[in-house]
Amino acid sequence: MTNSSRMKVVVLCSGGMDSVTALHWARAHHSVHAVLSFDYGAKHNHCEIPLAIEHAAQIGVPHRTIPLDFIGKLFASDLLKSGGDIPEGHYADENMKRTVVPFRNGIMLAAACGFAESVEAEGLVIAAHGGDHAIYPDCREDFMRAMANAMKFGTYARIELLRPFITMSKADIATEGMRLGVDFEKTWSCYKGGALHCGKCGTCVERREAFQLSGVPDPTIYAERPPLPEEPQI
Repeated sequence: MTNSSRMKVVVLCSGGMDSVTALHWARAHHSVHAVLSFDYGAKHNHCEIPLAIEHAAQIGVPHRTIPLDFIGKLFASDLLKSGGDIPEGHYADENMKRTVVPFRNGIMLAAACGFAESVEAEGLVIAAHGGDHAIYPDCREDFMRAMANAMKFGTYARIELLRPFITMSKADIATEGMRLGVDFEKTWSCYKGGALHCGKCGTCVERREAFQLSGVPDPTIYAERPPLPEEPQI
């Protein structure tokens, strides 16, 4: 996937628990040159991005937000402010496909790759993980490998795409975050973008399940905390 030597990296950080953990992982293993977030019209961007800014400031690294307004205006997804209601249930349920933003990671990685080469970085870090694979095609390793090749062969700097969590579960990420000292209270998951985590949408369920399975204390305040739904049988 990548060599083991330290390199200058840019980290994609939304402000969610996965990408915040990836930021702290990158700090431990590489030299973080900048942190990037994307404002693309999602219902929860305003909840996440301030937390990404806070974590970047905590480690003393510049943060940049790249606006992708066209996604919110032109793309079809219930994750977007222009879309319908966020579905509730298990994160692997069929209805969660309504939250997929078409080719979102491809667009973000392309922009981030250009930025990385412009600031003389050598690599990009993304927090895609094994739990994303059921619903999000642009989080799977086949896609990430293809993007890694495009980035490497499409830049003079031969930018590398680092995906340290690609085979890990979200519970594994919670464990890794605890090891790295991540303050999970200052991360956001809920797709609804309300004042509190709703506790019932797919990302809230995934977050609750990750803390439960890992044994890491969950500091999140949820508006509701019903029993966790069962994972669908495939």
